[in-house]
Amino acid sequence: MAAVLSVTAAHASSGTVAGTDVLRTWNLVVLGDLTSTSEVEGRTFVGGNLEGNASNYQITALPETSVPGLTVVGDVNGGHKNLNNGSGAVVGGNVNSGFNLNGNPQTVQVGGSISNTNVNNNTVTSGLAASDPAFIQQLHQQKSQIETSMGSLSHSMSTLAANSQLAISGNRGTFNAQPGADGVAVFNISSADLDKIGEIQFNLNSADTAIVNVSGPAINLNDNFLGGTNNLGEHVIWNFPDAQDLSLSTAWGGSVLAPNADAKTWNYIQGSAVFGTLQQNGEMHVGTYNGGYYPPSSEDPPVSSSSSSSSSGGTSVPEPGMLTLFGLALVGLAFWRRRTRRA
Repeated sequence: MAAVLSVTAAHASSGTVAGTDVLRTWNLVVLGDLTSTSEVEGRTFVGGNLEGNASNYQITALPETSVPGLTVVGDVNGGHKNLNNGSGAVVGGNVNSGFNLNGNPQTVQVGGSISNTNVNNNTVTSGLAASDPAFIQQLHQQKSQIETSMGSLSHSMSTLAANSQLAISGNRGTFNAQPGADGVAVFNISSADLDKIGEIQFNLNSADTAIVNVSGPAINLNDNFLGGTNNLGEHVIWNFPDAQDLSLSTAWGGSVLAPNADAKTWNYIQGSAVFGTLQQNGEMHVGTYNGGYYPPSSEDPPVSSSSSSSSSGGTSVPEPGMLTLFGLALVGLAFWRRRTRRA
Protein backbone atom coordinates (compact mmCIF):
# COMPACT_ATOMS: atom_id res chain seq x y z
CA MET A 1 0.00 0.00 0.00
CA ALA A 2 2.84 2.37 0.84
CA ALA A 3 4.42 1.71 -2.56
CA VAL A 4 1.11 2.35 -4.35
CA LEU A 5 0.53 5.62 -2.49
CA SER A 6 4.11 6.68 -3.24
CA VAL A 7 3.65 6.11 -6.99
CA THR A 8 0.29 7.93 -6.97
CA ALA A 9 1.74 10.92 -5.15
CA ALA A 10 4.68 11.08 -7.55
CA HIS A 11 2.32 11.04 -10.55
CA ALA A 12 0.13 13.77 -9.05
CA SER A 13 3.10 16.05 -8.39
CA SER A 14 4.86 15.46 -11.71
CA GLY A 15 3.54 18.73 -13.14
CA THR A 16 2.62 17.21 -16.50
CA VAL A 17 0.95 19.75 -18.79
CA ALA A 18 -2.05 18.19 -20.53
CA GLY A 19 -5.44 18.96 -22.05
CA THR A 20 -6.39 22.59 -22.52
CA ASP A 21 -3.45 23.58 -20.30
CA VAL A 22 -1.23 22.81 -23.31
CA LEU A 23 -3.06 25.56 -25.21
CA ARG A 24 -2.63 27.92 -22.28
CA THR A 25 1.10 27.20 -21.98
CA TRP A 26 2.36 27.22 -25.58
CA ASN A 27 1.59 29.54 -28.45
CA LEU A 28 2.65 26.82 -30.93
CA VAL A 29 2.89 23.05 -30.51
CA VAL A 30 4.15 20.88 -33.38
CA LEU A 31 4.18 17.18 -32.53
CA GLY A 32 6.53 16.31 -35.40
CA ASP A 33 8.88 18.50 -37.45
CA LEU A 34 8.59 22.28 -37.75
CA THR A 35 10.05 24.07 -40.77
CA SER A 36 9.83 27.81 -40.17
CA THR A 37 10.78 31.08 -41.85
CA SER A 38 8.62 33.14 -39.50
CA GLU A 39 8.15 33.90 -35.80
CA VAL A 40 6.24 32.87 -32.69
CA GLU A 41 5.32 35.59 -30.22
CA GLY A 42 4.83 33.15 -27.34
CA ARG A 43 6.36 29.81 -26.36
CA THR A 44 6.99 26.94 -28.80
CA PHE A 45 7.17 23.15 -28.39
CA VAL A 46 8.54 20.97 -31.22
CA GLY A 47 8.36 17.19 -30.87
CA GLY A 48 10.66 16.51 -33.85
CA ASN A 49 13.31 18.66 -35.57
CA LEU A 50 13.31 22.44 -36.07
CA GLU A 51 14.32 23.26 -39.64
CA GLY A 52 14.27 26.23 -42.04
CA ASN A 53 15.89 29.61 -42.46
CA ALA A 54 16.20 32.16 -39.66
CA SER A 55 13.16 32.22 -37.39
CA ASN A 56 12.23 34.03 -34.16
CA TYR A 57 10.87 32.80 -30.83
CA GLN A 58 9.17 34.49 -27.87
CA ILE A 59 8.99 37.87 -29.52
CA THR A 60 6.70 39.08 -26.72
CA ALA A 61 7.97 39.54 -23.17
CA LEU A 62 6.07 36.99 -21.05
CA PRO A 63 5.86 36.40 -17.29
CA GLU A 64 8.67 34.15 -16.07
CA THR A 65 7.85 30.45 -15.71
CA SER A 66 9.80 27.20 -15.69
CA VAL A 67 8.76 26.65 -19.33
CA PRO A 68 11.44 27.83 -21.80
CA GLY A 69 10.56 29.91 -24.84
CA LEU A 70 11.66 27.09 -27.16
CA THR A 71 11.63 23.33 -26.58
CA VAL A 72 12.86 20.98 -29.34
CA VAL A 73 13.01 17.23 -28.77
CA GLY A 74 15.13 16.62 -31.89
CA ASP A 75 17.79 18.70 -33.69
CA VAL A 76 17.87 22.39 -34.62
CA ASN A 77 19.07 22.88 -38.22
CA GLY A 78 19.14 25.53 -40.95
CA GLY A 79 19.59 29.24 -40.38
CA HIS A 80 20.18 30.94 -37.03
CA LYS A 81 17.27 30.82 -34.58
CA ASN A 82 16.65 33.99 -32.58
CA LEU A 83 15.66 33.57 -28.93
CA ASN A 84 14.27 36.78 -27.48
CA ASN A 85 13.29 38.31 -24.13
CA GLY A 86 15.36 35.88 -22.08
CA SER A 87 13.28 32.97 -23.32
CA GLY A 88 15.90 30.22 -23.07
CA ALA A 89 15.72 26.84 -24.79
CA VAL A 90 15.83 23.10 -24.18
CA VAL A 91 17.02 20.92 -27.09
CA GLY A 92 17.26 17.13 -27.00
CA GLY A 93 19.59 16.76 -30.00
CA ASN A 94 22.18 19.01 -31.62
CA VAL A 95 21.97 22.74 -32.29
CA ASN A 96 23.61 22.89 -35.71
CA SER A 97 22.10 26.19 -36.82
CA GLY A 98 23.19 28.24 -33.85
CA PHE A 99 21.22 30.57 -31.58
CA ASN A 100 21.19 34.34 -31.31
CA LEU A 101 20.48 34.96 -27.63
CA ASN A 102 18.79 38.34 -27.41
CA GLY A 103 17.60 40.28 -24.38
CA ASN A 104 17.96 39.17 -20.78
CA PRO A 105 20.48 36.43 -19.86
CA GLN A 106 19.21 33.06 -21.00
CA THR A 107 19.63 29.43 -20.02
CA VAL A 108 20.08 26.94 -22.86
CA GLN A 109 20.27 23.19 -22.24
CA VAL A 110 21.31 20.90 -25.09
CA GLY A 111 21.41 17.11 -25.18
CA GLY A 112 24.04 16.98 -27.93
CA SER A 113 26.39 19.63 -29.29
CA ILE A 114 25.83 23.30 -29.99
CA SER A 115 27.50 25.34 -32.77
CA ASN A 116 27.49 28.90 -34.10
CA THR A 117 26.36 30.44 -30.80
CA ASN A 118 27.91 33.34 -28.90
CA VAL A 119 27.44 32.51 -25.23
CA ASN A 120 28.38 35.93 -23.78
CA ASN A 121 26.57 36.37 -20.43
CA ASN A 122 24.23 33.44 -20.99
CA THR A 123 24.33 29.94 -19.49
CA VAL A 124 24.73 27.27 -22.17
CA THR A 125 25.17 23.61 -21.25
CA SER A 126 25.64 20.87 -23.86
CA GLY A 127 26.25 17.11 -23.83
CA LEU A 128 23.44 16.50 -21.33
CA ALA A 129 22.19 13.35 -23.09
CA ALA A 130 25.46 11.64 -22.20
CA SER A 131 26.01 13.09 -18.73
CA ASP A 132 22.37 12.83 -17.60
CA PRO A 133 20.33 10.07 -19.32
CA ALA A 134 17.19 11.33 -17.56
CA PHE A 135 17.42 14.59 -19.55
CA ILE A 136 16.56 13.07 -22.93
CA GLN A 137 14.22 10.50 -21.38
CA GLN A 138 12.11 13.23 -19.80
CA LEU A 139 11.96 15.15 -23.08
CA HIS A 140 10.67 12.12 -24.98
CA GLN A 141 8.20 11.40 -22.20
CA GLN A 142 6.95 14.98 -22.36
CA LYS A 143 6.46 14.68 -26.13
CA SER A 144 4.57 11.40 -25.74
CA GLN A 145 2.30 12.83 -23.05
CA ILE A 146 1.49 15.95 -25.06
CA GLU A 147 0.84 13.92 -28.23
CA THR A 148 -1.50 11.51 -26.43
CA SER A 149 -3.23 14.34 -24.59
CA MET A 150 -3.86 16.41 -27.72
CA GLY A 151 -5.34 13.45 -29.59
CA SER A 152 -7.58 12.71 -26.62
CA LEU A 153 -8.64 16.35 -26.25
CA SER A 154 -9.50 16.69 -29.94
CA HIS A 155 -11.56 13.48 -29.87
CA SER A 156 -13.31 14.46 -26.64
CA MET A 157 -14.33 17.83 -28.06
CA SER A 158 -15.58 16.22 -31.28
CA THR A 159 -18.12 14.17 -29.31
CA LEU A 160 -19.77 17.21 -27.70
CA ALA A 161 -23.37 17.91 -28.69
CA ALA A 162 -23.93 21.19 -30.51
CA ASN A 163 -25.87 23.95 -28.77
CA SER A 164 -25.08 26.70 -31.30
CA GLN A 165 -25.56 26.98 -35.06
CA LEU A 166 -23.71 28.42 -38.04
CA ALA A 167 -25.94 30.61 -40.17
CA ILE A 168 -24.89 31.02 -43.82
CA SER A 169 -26.15 33.95 -45.86
CA GLY A 170 -24.50 34.43 -49.23
CA ASN A 171 -20.75 34.57 -48.68
CA ARG A 172 -21.02 35.22 -44.95
CA GLY A 173 -21.05 32.68 -42.14
CA THR A 174 -22.26 33.89 -38.74
CA PHE A 175 -21.26 31.92 -35.66
CA ASN A 176 -23.79 32.95 -33.04
CA ALA A 177 -22.70 31.39 -29.75
CA GLN A 178 -25.42 30.20 -27.38
CA PRO A 179 -23.42 29.09 -24.34
CA GLY A 180 -24.85 26.66 -21.83
CA ALA A 181 -24.82 27.10 -18.07
CA ASP A 182 -21.13 26.16 -18.10
CA GLY A 183 -20.34 29.03 -20.45
CA VAL A 184 -19.42 26.69 -23.33
CA ALA A 185 -20.87 27.03 -26.83
CA VAL A 186 -20.40 24.14 -29.28
CA PHE A 187 -20.70 24.24 -33.08
CA ASN A 188 -20.51 21.07 -35.19
CA ILE A 189 -19.88 21.79 -38.88
CA SER A 190 -18.07 20.25 -41.85
CA SER A 191 -15.16 21.42 -43.98
CA ALA A 192 -17.71 21.79 -46.80
CA ASP A 193 -19.52 24.39 -44.68
CA LEU A 194 -16.31 26.42 -44.39
CA ASP A 195 -15.76 26.12 -48.13
CA LYS A 196 -19.17 27.73 -48.76
CA ILE A 197 -18.23 31.02 -47.10
CA GLY A 198 -15.55 33.68 -47.46
CA GLU A 199 -16.39 35.89 -44.45
CA ILE A 200 -16.80 34.99 -40.79
CA GLN A 201 -18.74 36.94 -38.20
CA PHE A 202 -18.12 35.48 -34.74
CA ASN A 203 -20.47 36.54 -31.93
CA LEU A 204 -19.26 35.14 -28.61
CA ASN A 205 -22.27 36.49 -26.67
CA SER A 206 -20.35 36.29 -23.38
CA ALA A 207 -19.37 32.64 -23.92
CA ASP A 208 -16.30 31.68 -21.91
CA THR A 209 -15.33 29.14 -24.59
CA ALA A 210 -16.68 28.46 -28.07
CA ILE A 211 -15.66 25.11 -29.57
CA VAL A 212 -16.04 24.74 -33.34
CA ASN A 213 -15.73 21.10 -34.40
CA VAL A 214 -14.98 20.85 -38.13
CA SER A 215 -15.13 17.40 -39.72
CA GLY A 216 -13.26 16.38 -42.86
CA PRO A 217 -9.71 15.30 -43.78
CA ALA A 218 -8.77 18.32 -45.95
CA ILE A 219 -9.09 21.81 -44.42
CA ASN A 220 -8.69 25.10 -46.28
CA LEU A 221 -8.72 28.18 -44.01
CA ASN A 222 -9.11 31.16 -46.32
CA ASP A 223 -11.92 33.20 -44.73
CA ASN A 224 -11.80 36.85 -43.65
CA PHE A 225 -12.88 37.72 -40.11
CA LEU A 226 -15.27 40.66 -39.94
CA GLY A 227 -14.25 42.92 -37.07
CA GLY A 228 -10.75 41.42 -36.87
CA THR A 229 -9.26 38.53 -34.95
CA ASN A 230 -8.44 40.18 -31.61
CA ASN A 231 -9.32 38.19 -28.46
CA LEU A 232 -10.86 35.29 -30.37
CA GLY A 233 -7.87 33.04 -29.67
CA GLU A 234 -8.47 33.36 -25.93
CA HIS A 235 -12.02 32.00 -26.17
CA VAL A 236 -12.49 30.14 -29.48
CA ILE A 237 -11.04 26.69 -30.22
CA TRP A 238 -11.30 25.43 -33.80
CA ASN A 239 -11.06 21.65 -33.54
CA PHE A 240 -10.16 19.58 -36.62
CA PRO A 241 -10.21 15.97 -35.37
CA ASP A 242 -10.15 14.37 -38.85
CA ALA A 243 -7.74 16.75 -40.56
CA GLN A 244 -4.81 15.18 -42.41
CA ASP A 245 -3.96 18.26 -44.52
CA LEU A 246 -4.53 21.85 -43.42
CA SER A 247 -3.76 25.00 -45.39
CA LEU A 248 -4.12 28.53 -43.96
CA SER A 249 -3.84 31.61 -46.18
CA THR A 250 -5.75 34.34 -44.27
CA ALA A 251 -5.33 35.81 -40.78
CA TRP A 252 -7.15 33.40 -38.48
CA GLY A 253 -8.99 34.26 -35.28
CA GLY A 254 -9.08 31.54 -32.67
CA SER A 255 -6.90 28.74 -31.38
CA VAL A 256 -6.43 25.79 -33.74
CA LEU A 257 -6.33 22.14 -32.69
CA ALA A 258 -5.32 19.76 -35.52
CA PRO A 259 -2.99 17.17 -33.94
CA ASN A 260 -2.99 14.80 -36.93
CA ALA A 261 -2.59 17.40 -39.68
CA ASP A 262 0.33 18.21 -41.95
CA ALA A 263 -0.16 21.97 -41.99
CA LYS A 264 1.05 24.92 -44.05
CA THR A 265 0.50 28.54 -43.03
CA TRP A 266 1.02 31.73 -45.03
CA ASN A 267 -0.63 34.14 -42.60
CA TYR A 268 -0.90 34.62 -38.86
CA ILE A 269 -2.96 32.79 -36.26
CA GLN A 270 -4.22 34.81 -33.31
CA GLY A 271 -4.27 32.16 -30.61
CA SER A 272 -2.72 28.81 -29.73
CA ALA A 273 -2.12 26.13 -32.37
CA VAL A 274 -1.37 22.40 -32.35
CA PHE A 275 -0.34 20.55 -35.52
CA GLY A 276 1.16 17.19 -36.45
CA THR A 277 3.80 18.82 -38.69
CA LEU A 278 4.05 22.43 -39.88
CA GLN A 279 5.61 24.46 -42.68
CA GLN A 280 5.33 27.90 -41.12
CA ASN A 281 5.40 30.99 -43.32
CA GLY A 282 3.03 33.04 -41.17
CA GLU A 283 3.40 34.37 -37.66
CA MET A 284 1.91 32.96 -34.46
CA HIS A 285 0.41 35.75 -32.35
CA VAL A 286 -0.21 35.66 -28.61
CA GLY A 287 -3.72 35.82 -27.33
CA THR A 288 -3.36 32.13 -26.55
CA TYR A 289 -6.35 30.21 -25.20
CA ASN A 290 -7.32 31.51 -21.76
CA GLY A 291 -10.82 30.15 -21.23
CA GLY A 292 -12.03 27.96 -18.39
CA TYR A 293 -12.91 24.83 -20.38
CA TYR A 294 -11.49 21.48 -19.29
CA PRO A 295 -12.45 18.13 -20.86
CA PRO A 296 -15.09 16.29 -18.81
CA SER A 297 -12.98 13.19 -18.16
CA SER A 298 -9.40 12.35 -17.30
CA GLU A 299 -7.11 11.98 -20.30
CA ASP A 300 -4.85 9.50 -18.52
CA PRO A 301 -5.00 6.03 -20.12
CA PRO A 302 -6.79 3.37 -18.05
CA VAL A 303 -4.69 1.15 -15.80
CA SER A 304 -5.92 -1.94 -17.64
CA SER A 305 -8.74 -3.14 -19.83
CA SER A 306 -10.64 -4.14 -16.69
CA SER A 307 -10.57 -0.62 -15.23
CA SER A 308 -13.88 1.17 -15.02
CA SER A 309 -14.14 4.63 -16.57
CA SER A 310 -16.60 6.77 -18.49
CA SER A 311 -16.21 9.35 -21.23
CA SER A 312 -18.48 11.61 -19.19
CA GLY A 313 -16.15 11.40 -16.20
CA GLY A 314 -15.60 8.22 -14.22
CA THR A 315 -13.47 7.00 -11.36
CA SER A 316 -10.96 4.24 -11.91
CA VAL A 317 -11.29 1.26 -9.61
CA PRO A 318 -8.57 -1.24 -8.63
CA GLU A 319 -8.13 -4.28 -10.83
CA PRO A 320 -9.97 -7.40 -9.63
CA GLY A 321 -6.63 -9.16 -9.21
CA MET A 322 -5.46 -6.51 -6.78
CA LEU A 323 -8.71 -6.74 -4.79
CA THR A 324 -8.33 -10.51 -4.56
CA LEU A 325 -4.75 -10.27 -3.30
CA PHE A 326 -5.75 -7.62 -0.78
CA GLY A 327 -8.63 -9.79 0.48
CA LEU A 328 -6.37 -12.85 0.81
CA ALA A 329 -3.90 -10.78 2.78
CA LEU A 330 -6.63 -9.76 5.26
CA VAL A 331 -7.82 -13.40 5.65
CA GLY A 332 -4.26 -14.55 6.26
CA LEU A 333 -3.73 -11.83 8.86
CA ALA A 334 -6.92 -12.87 10.73
CA PHE A 335 -5.90 -16.56 10.66
CA TRP A 336 -2.42 -15.73 11.99
CA ARG A 337 -3.90 -13.67 14.87
CA ARG A 338 -6.28 -16.55 15.85
CA ARG A 339 -3.38 -19.03 16.00
CA THR A 340 -1.35 -16.58 18.09
CA ARG A 341 -4.17 -16.19 20.62
CA ARG A 342 -4.60 -20.01 20.92
CA ALA A 343 -0.92 -20.50 21.49
